[in-house]
Amino acid sequence: MVYYQFGSENTVIGPNDLEYGVYAALVKLGPRKKVLVVPPDFTRFHSRAGDITTLLYNYYKDYLKDILPALGTHSPMTAGEISEMYKGVPPELFRIHDWRNDVVTTGIVPGDFVSKVTDGALNYSWPAQLNKLIINGGHDLILSVGQVVPHEVVGMANYNKNLFVGTGGSEGINKSHYAGAVYGMEKMMGKADTPVRRLLNYASVNFIPHLPVVYIHTVIGRDESGKLVIRGLYIGDDEEVFRLAAELSVKVNFTVLDKPLKKAVVYLDPSEYKSTWLGNKSIYRTRMAMADNGELIVLAPGLKEFGEDREIDRLIRKYGYRGTPATLKYVDENEELRSNLSAAAHLIHGSSEGRFSITYCPGNLTREEIESVNFRYANLAETFKRYNPETLKDGFNRLPDGEVFFYISNPAVGLWASKDKLG
Repeated sequence: MVYYQFGSENTVIGPNDLEYGVYAALVKLGPRKKVLVVPPDFTRFHSRAGDITTLLYNYYKDYLKDILPALGTHSPMTAGEISEMYKGVPPELFRIHDWRNDVVTTGIVPGDFVSKVTDGALNYSWPAQLNKLIINGGHDLILSVGQVVPHEVVGMANYNKNLFVGTGGSEGINKSHYAGAVYGMEKMMGKADTPVRRLLNYASVNFIPHLPVVYIHTVIGRDESGKLVIRGLYIGDDEEVFRLAAELSVKVNFTVLDKPLKKAVVYLDPSEYKSTWLGNKSIYRTRMAMADNGELIVLAPGLKEFGEDREIDRLIRKYGYRGTPATLKYVDENEELRSNLSAAAHLIHGSSEGRFSITYCPGNLTREEIESVNFRYANLAETFKRYNPETLKDGFNRLPDGEVFFYISNPAVGLWASKDKLG
């Protein structure tokens, strides 16, 4: 059932509109005594889920018992990040999701179903896993909050991904990521109906229909001045609310270009992007837009590591971003990758498959480190002199010497593709 829906390509939902929409839905849900909120972490700061979580706290107060950021495999939020993202919410309400230990398997999606939805690419079974607080917490309302936007693993982010991946376990996250990578990221991104989504939907219908889950989805776009604004707000308890948000997200977040890009420059905000695990959004969100033999330059002043998890960081350093055939071979030959399939999937996502060059300009990694994982390296300070984020605008830019390139100030808010890649 959809409790609230409002949005369009031109809608701007301001603070008062956001409060009205959220509270209108909560009134329809009726009184609750033990509420759990599952918002995204700081890597999804621009989703406005932090503002929504603050509204939820102001509404429920003492009845809001737990807040469980959907970390997935990300690092736990710091006290400063919690304070900045969820203004006015008591820090003692926040719980940390431990994806390796704090999970319960709610059911097993059979291998024949996995084979069917992946067109035979894989035939392993998939465990639908959730944080034990969601399953055993005894809450009478679970509010899953987040942004619907194109996503490399599942096609479109959010809905039940926020639960089964955001609060999932090691095996569930690994196998879902790998399924999407092997099936083909470019066949899924920007689509609501994908093989991985079908796994999640199977789990929702068959394993957790008893849980009182309500989804609060935002769709974020840019206004005429380039400022990020809320274009849509959708609240409900079934797939329809996701479908509505996804339809708007395709219109708002998907940029189709007439011709492939010969050169693109992507900036990674240092407060948000500290690893290639996150920063490679610059690659897979632009991969369908890049021309063969083109050049992608990534300005990454906050970059200090490859994986946010120590073991995944080690695996990325060891195997590098060398494309699908090499990664599949590594998986076949190495148990440590077979045991960390999300890392293997990430290695595929972060490669150009040899089509175009990727030059990273890191703030806190060396040339040797960058080149060891199969990226090109350029000095950040020197590159900033030519491509200054403070003077560039999103879209096409022309420098005084005549060079033309496409600039993206935040790869997390969209998906870019050329028409020939959609044919």
